[in-house]
Amino acid sequence: MARYFTDEHEWIELDGDTATVGITDYAQGQLGDIVFVELPDSGKTLEKGGDAAVVESVKAASDVYAPISGEVTEANAALEDDPALVNSDPEGEGWFFRMTVADKSQLDGLMDEAKYKSFVDGL
Repeated sequence: MARYFTDEHEWIELDGDTATVGITDYAQGQLGDIVFVELPDSGKTLEKGGDAAVVESVKAASDVYAPISGEVTEANAALEDDPALVNSDPEGEGWFFRMTVADKSQLDGLMDEAKYKSFVDGL
């Protein structure tokens, strides 16, 4: 499975025509303790770069943007009961939502893991 990153600190992992989206370890570290996550409803159409979810921490609330366009197929229900999963496993069990991939060419502008690490190192 291929994983990509945005400059807004979202990650997206492809499995065929389905993508799983979350925020990076760097992002959760900047936010601090996550206390609430507002996730998109299944069936919602997302546009690349548009608002997809909201994450609230003890420090601030922050928007999560759609890395690509597509339709939400599933939200991570586990985050409703335990939003701290985003802190403990942001790039695994703390995923936000799954979506269809409307246009694979939109992945071209995203970073691979090495480029993202270099990007974060420069912040």
